[in-house]
Amino acid sequence: MKRNLPLLLLCALLIAMAPIDTPKEIPLWPKGAPGSEGKTAPEKIITLPNGEHTVSGVNNPSIIPYIPAPDKMTGAAVIIAPGGGHKLMSIDHEGYAVAAWLQAHGIAGFVLKYRLAKEDGSTYTVDGNAVPDMQRAIRLVRSRSKEWGIDTAKIGVMGFSAGGELAGLTAMRYDYGLPNPADDVDKFSSHPAFQILIYPGNSSRFEVTKNLPPVFIACGYNDRPDISEYMPQLYLKYKQLGIPAELHIYSGVGHGFGLRASNKGAVGQWPEEVFEWMKDRKFVK
Repeated sequence: MKRNLPLLLLCALLIAMAPIDTPKEIPLWPKGAPGSEGKTAPEKIITLPNGEHTVSGVNNPSIIPYIPAPDKMTGAAVIIAPGGGHKLMSIDHEGYAVAAWLQAHGIAGFVLKYRLAKEDGSTYTVDGNAVPDMQRAIRLVRSRSKEWGIDTAKIGVMGFSAGGELAGLTAMRYDYGLPNPADDVDKFSSHPAFQILIYPGNSSRFEVTKNLPPVFIACGYNDRPDISEYMPQLYLKYKQLGIPAELHIYSGVGHGFGLRASNKGAVGQWPEEVFEWMKDRKFVK
């Protein structure tokens, strides 16, 4: 496969512009998130020396939509959770750039800003707040699927590092609508049709059982052992239960490669491999 340089340059441009020129974000709970009552402090956006941005201090979780043009829309959608150790979110190379790439390929991308359990002074937890944020994002996208041209059977989750933990846990803890919905969005299913786990953290917490959605897993050979050595074991857990799974381990790279124009060699092709996998699984034509 040839690298698509124009799209990589587009991603680099989007990174340079973010977060100022990104699409308008949509709160997951218009009247405020449960568990965040009384918290009105603004988000913290930091520009790193390389020009990329991090986001923290999220009290009003949201999604940022990247919707393809109608003539390019495949009907598929992906909710994207950036990583950052639950202390921050690497919002550019694990968020905006990925969503822009998906959008250019006819897949709706939604960058998730979720509540962070491990930043200083946080009262949030992964299981009690961050996972429900991703579940709510799936419900919200499903509730507006007609408006955005999305097939409700083709809504999946993607996560990087700590965001990969959220994606994996969400794929294991889905429901088909809350029994006591607080609003109409809660009536929709949080079931993801597929999961894309890019160097997921804390994956030893994953409880792989039957009827989980198909999974695409990727990491670097030089990543820390709990990822680079555990991903083959995770893949085997899915395979042994007959759940469609695909695994890629890229040599010469470590943690946090995300989607950057500077990625060289095979690791620069991981988005294309995700796209081919989605075609193989009939999520895109």
